[in-house]
Amino acid sequence: GVGMGMTAPVSITAFPAEDGSFQQKVKVSLRIPSQFQDSPPCPTDESIKIEERQGMTIYSTQFGGYAKEADYVSYAAKLKAALGSDAAYRKDFYLCNGYDPPMKPYGRRNEVWFVKE
Repeated sequence: GVGMGMTAPVSITAFPAEDGSFQQKVKVSLRIPSQFQDSPPCPTDESIKIEERQGMTIYSTQFGGYAKEADYVSYAAKLKAALGSDAAYRKDFYLCNGYDPPMKPYGRRNEVWFVKE
């Protein structure tokens, strides 16, 4: 019953198929605002889970515009190519992050994160 407002980034965990496209399963994560961190409200929808994300080191690339799945897949492929075969990172998923509200037409920020192993 408490309104928390929208937080950024909105983070989508993508599980890539062999061709790099998203599999049907994705996980959308929203940051709980600071004032609710110590005691977050309990979700009333059982499909919503509260999860604590541990600190991580990431490899990241940034791009603008209204991001679509194809954009995230493309930038993930570019990041993979830039890292080459020497970088150790999780290959079973990556994170797609959007930082802007839908009504912001210019200067939009999106990122792809690979989590370092």
